[in-house]
Amino acid sequence: MKFKTEIFLLLTSIVLFTVSTFCYSYVTGNVGLALALSYPYRVYAFPIVSFGSVLMVVATFSYSRKSKNSL
Repeated sequence: MKFKTEIFLLLTSIVLFTVSTFCYSYVTGNVGLALALSYPYRVYAFPIVSFGSVLMVVATFSYSRKSKNSL
């Protein structure tokens, strides 16, 4: 992969980590409701962070393989 593609993948994974943090910690104003209703986006946090982790691993392996070949 090109260097720009690897940087794009890393930046995308950072953005996905930030979005998943928001999804995990977002609380609605209704305190009296059940846990599932007071954290409506918590279900989406794990898939988003998983996809971000996959992108980060792909970019890291691509960069490390390219740097090994250039030496």
